[in-house]
Amino acid sequence: MTDHVDAVPTGPPGGPPVGSPAGRPALPLREATRVWAEVGLNSFGGPAGQIAVMHRAVVDERRWVSERRFLHALNYCMVLPGPEAQQLATYLGWLLHGVRGGLVAGLLFILPGFAVMMVLSGLYAVYGEVPWVSGLLGGLQAAVVAIVAHAVVRLSGRTLHTRWLRAVALCAFLALFVLAVPFPAVVIAAACAGWLAGRAKPAWLPQKAASRDVVDEQPHLIPDDEAVSSPHIRQARWAAVACLVLWVVPVALLLAVAGRDSVFTQQAVLFSTSALVTFGGAYAVLSYISQQAVATYGWISGRDMAAGLGLAETTPGPLILVVQFVGFLAAYANPGSLPPLLAGVLGACLAVWVTFVPCFMFIFAGAPYVERLRNNRPLHHALTTVSAAVVGVVANLGLWFALTTAFERTTVLQFGPVTMLWPVWSTVDPALVAIMLVTLVLTFALRQPTWRVLLVGALLGLLTQAFG
Repeated sequence: MTDHVDAVPTGPPGGPPVGSPAGRPALPLREATRVWAEVGLNSFGGPAGQIAVMHRAVVDERRWVSERRFLHALNYCMVLPGPEAQQLATYLGWLLHGVRGGLVAGLLFILPGFAVMMVLSGLYAVYGEVPWVSGLLGGLQAAVVAIVAHAVVRLSGRTLHTRWLRAVALCAFLALFVLAVPFPAVVIAAACAGWLAGRAKPAWLPQKAASRDVVDEQPHLIPDDEAVSSPHIRQARWAAVACLVLWVVPVALLLAVAGRDSVFTQQAVLFSTSALVTFGGAYAVLSYISQQAVATYGWISGRDMAAGLGLAETTPGPLILVVQFVGFLAAYANPGSLPPLLAGVLGACLAVWVTFVPCFMFIFAGAPYVERLRNNRPLHHALTTVSAAVVGVVANLGLWFALTTAFERTTVLQFGPVTMLWPVWSTVDPALVAIMLVTLVLTFALRQPTWRVLLVGALLGLLTQAFG
């Protein structure tokens, strides 16, 4: 990898598409928009599948950027809070067409899933108690347990390379499940512990692997040695400031006008906070959102949360769109003077707004300096330890989903510092437990893709409802 910032020059805002001083062909924004729309419509399968779709579109098929440049962008997005696949699309769009390109790529990655999730949230809110709908959603909830369990295994293999990191993951799990420590406190504690361990005991942390050199024989639209221009940097900085204003001002207005007791204000604060602490992707933040939406605010139930994740898994776009589902149900159940459906739509839009506007801000503010951040050793140690803690966070989420799905009622055990969820054993649902076991076999033994596991879970849920 090179030591300088990899980016490309663009003209002023509103100018023509990127072109090379050497006279290479310009890429029309219209053509790029069509490709980003295709990526957004086909972005199923979680972050790994979404990144694979993007890689095929911009590296393998069209050769807009090189493998090396793609990895540069991905490495930066991986250390940011928020959905890395959506941020990667924004970064690549920025490389190709400046701020306009970043907005087009990032928004088109979100909009298809946003539209589908809005419809599904409304149907769930209105018809969720209809027997066949309940059966279908129950099967989805059971399948989600298997999917989250697979995420734990996958994250463990990718992250827990030393005893120190395995200990951090275990401590994070116990802090959340047994002691009910708030999610942000776990993230901050892990970051501080990683920074200290990196200074005192660097051997506890894996050494950062040298980036492999990728040799590309064919030329790319943007050469690796093409540097960023000053106007391009200024454009990105102003865009970052604009995103900050568009994020903070609505939250401040809600606090001033609606007050802290309004469900919309509470959502704005909650999802703004989650946008800052979601290191580790959607599964990690779900633990925090579940804790707040279910236990603190009482907006939804544990089964609602599992159903929302199941629906998000079946739609295109980032998995973090589950916050849209939570926002819809929270406002639908607490509409105030508004019609419930209108309140739900407004709550969903607000949740998405305060979740994704910071994602654009992080890219526009930091992309020109990606190498400086990526090579910072203390930051690397802190984020490596946070990644290990995320494994424990996701494990806590999986166990929480399993208990709230398999049992109709749960209780909270409290003694001393211990505050943990505990099932009411007499309320076990044998049918959902059976579906969980089937989907676990499909996921781990038969290695079936996510969409097939969810489909089987939904069909089994329908069958159990049909036959009582």
